[in-house]
Amino acid sequence: MTQGEFMVDLGLAGRRVLVTGGTSGIGLAVADAFAGEGAHVGIVGRSSQRLSTALDELRSRHTSVSVVGGVCDMSDEPAVESATSDVVSQLGGLDHLVSSAGISGTLGSPVDQVPAGEFMDVQRTNVLGPFLAIKTALPYLREGTGATYTLIGSDSGFVAVPGMLAYNASKGAIVQLTRALSTELYDDRIRVNSVCPSIVDTPMARDGLGIDSFEDAGYPVSKPSDVAWLVLSLASPLSGPVNGVSLMADYGYHARSCFPA
Repeated sequence: MTQGEFMVDLGLAGRRVLVTGGTSGIGLAVADAFAGEGAHVGIVGRSSQRLSTALDELRSRHTSVSVVGGVCDMSDEPAVESATSDVVSQLGGLDHLVSSAGISGTLGSPVDQVPAGEFMDVQRTNVLGPFLAIKTALPYLREGTGATYTLIGSDSGFVAVPGMLAYNASKGAIVQLTRALSTELYDDRIRVNSVCPSIVDTPMARDGLGIDSFEDAGYPVSKPSDVAWLVLSLASPLSGPVNGVSLMADYGYHARSCFPA
């Protein structure tokens, strides 16, 4: 170790982790980071093709840990139950759950042009999905070691811009879901927190904004690995006192006044 460097053991080696939305973007980065700490990882996603690609990538990078996966739509309770049971069985138990599956819906439409069906699709994936994730994983987490549930929220749960109504509503719900679950599961000793980044360079963000690159963005953009580090930090037993927190990771933009003075 050279001068100025330091190493921290996050205490995650040997732990068993399930990441929803783990086949791309933030979820894949989270799975990669946990495996890099020596944790055994299960990922679930909607696409069998993306799942196969993600599993190949993770297994090639992390040969000393178990990496397993399953396919399900996170708004379909029977499918979530089946995939969770199968993945946890392969992992031999569960200590940490991360909910990263999400969609943005169509961005840029004013409220009177947002179809009700599309609004509900966003809520089903972004709110019902995290609820079903913990509902189905709870019996396993209760038997786990230092169990945690970490949700991927957004700064959009705290601030809003026109044209993001459905997404704003869903991420606002995640903030309160985090608080409510931390209270509900306190006696089970399951800590619940969320990470709430601003723009992250993911395929979903690029598609939603209709761009190919953030290279010339006039604002700071996080990498998926930046968010993954925060997730691991919250899941670590070193963060034992931290519970019910929605951690903003927006470079401080929420603290800035827009008042024209």
